[in-house]
Amino acid sequence: MKYLIIHQNFPGQFLHLLNHLRAEAGNEIVFISEPNDSHLPGVRRAVYRPPRGAAEGIHPAAREFELAMLRAGAVARAAVTLRDLGYRPDIIIGHHGWGELLELGDVFPGVPVLGYFEFFYHLDGLDVGFDPEFPSPACFRPVIRAKNAVNLQALTGGGWGQTPTLFQWNTYPAWARERITVVREGVDLAACAPDPTAFRRRLRIGDVIIAPRDRLVTYIARDLEPYRGFHVFMRALPRILRARPDARVVLVGGDGVSYGARLPSGSWRDRMQAELAGQIDPDRVHFVGRVKYDMFRALLRRSDAHVYLTYPFVASWSLREAMATGCAIVGSDTAPVREFLSDGRTGRLVPFLDPARIADGVLELLDDRGLAARLRRAVRREAERTLDMEHCMTRYRTLIDSLVRQGAAPAPRRRSA
Repeated sequence: MKYLIIHQNFPGQFLHLLNHLRAEAGNEIVFISEPNDSHLPGVRRAVYRPPRGAAEGIHPAAREFELAMLRAGAVARAAVTLRDLGYRPDIIIGHHGWGELLELGDVFPGVPVLGYFEFFYHLDGLDVGFDPEFPSPACFRPVIRAKNAVNLQALTGGGWGQTPTLFQWNTYPAWARERITVVREGVDLAACAPDPTAFRRRLRIGDVIIAPRDRLVTYIARDLEPYRGFHVFMRALPRILRARPDARVVLVGGDGVSYGARLPSGSWRDRMQAELAGQIDPDRVHFVGRVKYDMFRALLRRSDAHVYLTYPFVASWSLREAMATGCAIVGSDTAPVREFLSDGRTGRLVPFLDPARIADGVLELLDDRGLAARLRRAVRREAERTLDMEHCMTRYRTLIDSLVRQGAAPAPRRRSA
């Protein structure tokens, strides 16, 4: 079968699908993206470059949509080149977030499109206004509404949709959910398997050494920022450090901003270290930046208590990997986390906005090794039950095959593949 897959940052959400398709004989795969250094054997790349940034003086609410339309045009031109070279895909798969799929129906009429719908923005009830420390000014409301412009274009432009969780599916209007299937994102359960011997060995991360006698608390995010609870986790640390002199804390993540507003200057790490000056022992709290995947897995395997916090927003892949690794997890009691973890059964859920309760959750797992061991076993079983990569890929392929059989005609209504 011939596949055309699109994501501005190759391979994006499609790494596991690409590996699955590459393992099958007879598939042809072309991937359109912006240029980067990533490479996968058996996947042909076609790159595009948006011609310019947003126009000077454009309304702030229209800026994101203009950039999306510029991307849509650039991707369409790359697709025309492929078409003129004789490549006609059997299906087009891509992420709707940046507008890249919007014109592909014009280039390849009749070819089914399966678009990844990540999140539908709301003025309240989800991430916006969730954290009272960062209220949204009234002038920002038009910008939030306009963030759904690409979503709405995609939803009314034909094709079928996919999204990885019920939480994300439910962010979309009822009329839109009828054309979106929940396709779970799985985990390589072998690559992320627990290793009980990790607790008996020293772990080195750069200049940081975690000894077997240390109780390791881990926190992992793409960037250290409020959307992932960095600020409240930092405020929980003084209590944890006082109660457990043997505790060491490793925080993985960059100093940028993946979600939400940027600070006028400096990073959230700078701000929180200044706020907590004198309360955080730098010999026990270690900021290691972003790490390679092998080190990421080693940290999870060695972790005595892993903290995962998020606004009511898209859950991180690291949560799935922490579950598969059998971490004792302290998670935020927010909707995206509740879809994965059950309090007292597969993790400990605590209020996102309460540093004292976050500290209590961590200390409970450090103090009660029996509870921690029980949660580790249970969360690994949950990962095996719900996140097995092969099962998830089978469901994914079932949806793809049904769309190809029907061509561009509407697919049957379904919630989960």
